[in-house]
Amino acid sequence: MKDSFFSHSSAVIDEGAQIGFGSKIWHFSHIMPESEIGENCNIGQNVVISPKVKLGNRVKVQNNVSVYTGVICEDDVFLGPSLVFTNVINPRSFIVRKNEFKETYVEKGATLGANATIICGNRIGAYAMIGAGAVITKDVKPYQLVVGNPAKPMGWVSKNGHRLDFSASNEAICPETQEKYLLKDNSVIPL
Repeated sequence: MKDSFFSHSSAVIDEGAQIGFGSKIWHFSHIMPESEIGENCNIGQNVVISPKVKLGNRVKVQNNVSVYTGVICEDDVFLGPSLVFTNVINPRSFIVRKNEFKETYVEKGATLGANATIICGNRIGAYAMIGAGAVITKDVKPYQLVVGNPAKPMGWVSKNGHRLDFSASNEAICPETQEKYLLKDNSVIPL
């Protein structure tokens, strides 16, 4: 199994962690038991993957991110440098609340920017874009662009991460791929 992925000599991988083929784990990272990392993932320096975390294929976790129990990321998710996840709504150091962990679910292709904070119990939609430093306090729709503290919707992005400019007929085209999108009922639908 060890030959199927790369880990730096300073990384700690606990027994019972599952790591997919072609994944890379860099300096001073800790992969805890019962965590699942998919194929071809890149786990940056000083990252902690806690027990029962699930990362899909091709997930990129940049430096200094702690992915706590309760977080599930689908394929192709990008977690920016120093991103913060929480897993308890009202933590106290003197009260054990492990039975109160809330799930945070990140759908396929979403990008969570550097230094963003994701309050637990929320769902980030497919291909959503969370701006650097944003604080997520509620669900984010697929393809939605959100920024600020607390994060507020600022528009929509394509699958490739380009801002979408919708016409009077509520259609937009990705400038990179020429893929078309429809804005309907305050949601984006790829055509």
